[in-house]
Amino acid sequence: MIEIAITGTGIVSSLGTDTAEFCRRMLAGETSIKASPWAAKVEGRKSWQSVVEDFNPSDWMDRRIEEGTDLFAQFTLAATEQAVRQANLGTLDPLRTAVVNGTSIGGVRAVMKAQHALDTNGAKAVPRKTQIQIWPNMAAAQIAMRYGLHGPSLTMTTACASSLDAIGTAARIIERGEADIAITGGTEGGISLAGGGRDGDFVPVLFYTGNVYGMETPSPNPNQAMLPLDVKRSGIVVGEGAGMVVLERAEHARSRGADILGYLRGYGSLADGFHPSSPEPTGVWEARAMELALGDAGMAPGEIDALIAHATGTPKGDTAEINAINKVHAGRGLPVASIKGHIGHSGASSGAMAMISGLYGMAEDRFTYIANTDEPDPEADFEIVHGQPKQMKYDTLQINSFGFGGQNASIVLTRT
Repeated sequence: MIEIAITGTGIVSSLGTDTAEFCRRMLAGETSIKASPWAAKVEGRKSWQSVVEDFNPSDWMDRRIEEGTDLFAQFTLAATEQAVRQANLGTLDPLRTAVVNGTSIGGVRAVMKAQHALDTNGAKAVPRKTQIQIWPNMAAAQIAMRYGLHGPSLTMTTACASSLDAIGTAARIIERGEADIAITGGTEGGISLAGGGRDGDFVPVLFYTGNVYGMETPSPNPNQAMLPLDVKRSGIVVGEGAGMVVLERAEHARSRGADILGYLRGYGSLADGFHPSSPEPTGVWEARAMELALGDAGMAPGEIDALIAHATGTPKGDTAEINAINKVHAGRGLPVASIKGHIGHSGASSGAMAMISGLYGMAEDRFTYIANTDEPDPEADFEIVHGQPKQMKYDTLQINSFGFGGQNASIVLTRT
């Protein structure tokens, strides 16, 4: 059996552009939810967002690459560089290194900029490079081009489950013997003005549709805007960022003396087949994805020490996941948290960010918690970790990501 080691991580987030900074700030209780500059465009409600503010593309790429990429790909390149450095990979074997990236919306920011230019100043004002900026596969393609890779290069688009599906798919590629190393994770860059982009007065699509269709919280208080697994939960706060990891055939990692951060032991993915935006309310298919991941890992539910939930803070979504976790892990006080109270819902990158947070906490013997949640849902037959991190040694961790269209993914990690 081929073991999958994790040897590198990288983050671009609203809590910093470095894994250690991101995790330290999260464990210290910081949140990045702020009033949105787009709120005036959407009448009748106070609105919030969680954006990347301290990202400068020129720190990570030359001007030619910066001008030819949209923000989602720039985030990916920066997070990948961090992960590759931490993994201390040196020269990569171009035929034995895969890239699998996840994104929900790809270069939507480039599309919005182009449409704004067209509407404002006509066709000649549309940036010439829009055509190569918009494609969702361009983040993975840019990684392959930067490192001169010729292995499999894939892009997963399974809504908010995209990064866990990308990571699981990357593991399968290694298990099939098609690669020794995979650079994988997820990215989203649809709401930000990061990277010096002062792009006029267009409204980012994610922000606008979230408000119009009632996905976003109506809360007038930023500390109550995102309340995963809380009885007062009322909707999401849109976020963004990238999380990337290096997966490696464990024997390969050991042979080169790599520091191994943990192991990916199991992956499960399937569809609700129920509704475009609402989860199947009993959580039966989310539970099944969790069971598939456990089965792939060869583990029983009782062997899991902690779980990072998808938990977006929507009434229906959290109810379904509570039901799912109850089905799989009920009755033993399993500690469960979500990172979204700190950074909002970063879409396709959220699963990878949760994975990185979980690995960091595993090394620190501190399990993350849900910021701002103060009235845990009593329907949960497990411990909802809130208020502060939980000081605990955990050797096994399950992580969930669920997306629109009924996309359900779950992974299992271990320390050793």
